[in-house]
Amino acid sequence: MPRKALYNLQYVLEQATSVFLEHGYHGAVMDELIARTDFNRRGFYIEFGSKLAFFYKVIEHYQQNSLNPVIAHLQANQGLPSIEAFFNAYTRLINGRGCLLISAITELGFDDQHIRDVGRHYLDQLQISFIGCLEKAIEHQQVVAGINVESTALQLTSYVQGFAVNAILAGGTDELELACRALLGPLHK
Repeated sequence: MPRKALYNLQYVLEQATSVFLEHGYHGAVMDELIARTDFNRRGFYIEFGSKLAFFYKVIEHYQQNSLNPVIAHLQANQGLPSIEAFFNAYTRLINGRGCLLISAITELGFDDQHIRDVGRHYLDQLQISFIGCLEKAIEHQQVVAGINVESTALQLTSYVQGFAVNAILAGGTDELELACRALLGPLHK
């Protein structure tokens, strides 16, 4: 009869998320991952096979538990209020830590097709969601007349990436909040 796992996978993935956010993929050493996740080395390799396979699981967990709830604001598609709610939630998520997915894309995106595919899907999803919200905002006259929906959505998507990097440098300051207001203010009618 197989033995029941003696670890909580959610806990392991949450702890590993913190390690990868702090050190990146290459900077995260196995000794710290093992220590912070309360996993043993043998069990780790039996469960995940490799550090890279584990990292993919951590990225998947991060998307499901951290990014998807933030993106849900855009999927509510209430126009400009959805975009504002997204940026407010996103800046709270990344403030002082950055975004694990954006960090993974910048660190591994050139060499790792899986990370590149996951990143491309995420950024495409954001841009499509921004387009939908901007179209709704135009329909409800929430934004200034004459905006180019596609280029504005691309700009917003690009800012998401920039915010993820700036969040690390800004620390706990209100820089991201100020940047959100500067970004979204000109869209208001």
